Amino acid sequence: MSDDRPTVLPLPPNAPRVKPNAVTRWIGRTVLRLGGWRMVGEFPDIPKLVLIGAPHSSNWDGIWGLAAKLALGLDIKILGKDSLFKVPLMGLVLRRLGVIPVDRSAAHGVVEQSAAMIKRADRFWYGLAPEGTRKPVERWKTGFWKIAKAAQVPVLPAYFHYGQKVIGIGTPFDLGEDMAADLVRIREWYRGVSKGKLHDV
Repeated sequence: MSDDRPTVLPLPPNAPRVKPNAVTRWIGRTVLRLGGWRMVGEFPDIPKLVLIGAPHSSNWDGIWGLAAKLALGLDIKILGKDSLFKVPLMGLVLRRLGVIPVDRSAAHGVVEQSAAMIKRADRFWYGLAPEGTRKPVERWKTGFWKIAKAAQVPVLPAYFHYGQKVIGIGTPFDLGEDMAADLVRIREWYRGVSKGKLHDV
């Protein structure tokens, strides 16, 4: 059996992909393997969705998440302040990593801009942390629900289990008209997921 099999999951046909690059995929898989991480679950064969990752409690989440993204060759977009892109080199690097600039001061807010980007694309996976911060919170921010609802796409839950060194992928949630009820359903799914790493890097 190939060493890659237990490390990453196969991508279904409709998942958005970056241009094939054997070097970056090798780097991502090597980082995961050296860290002892692997992925479990199954990616849905859906061209557009909002992927949420929780609990988000450590800067390491970004490192392992980026390694998984590279290893998979997955084209998943995340938000970044437009001010970060004013430095040309940084902007180039961020775009290559799948970060997209959003103007938070624009007349059309983040939800509208994000939903519009998803609608315009043939394939678009959009990732964010529902807590909106690495600090423990009682309430999630509702932006992910509003974006998914406005774009008419499902929400895919994912998690980091530091005890087992697992990145897990769940089953997509189709949203209804009651935001509060949907949040309860999604939070209930996460109850079975162990708490994230408690100490920041």
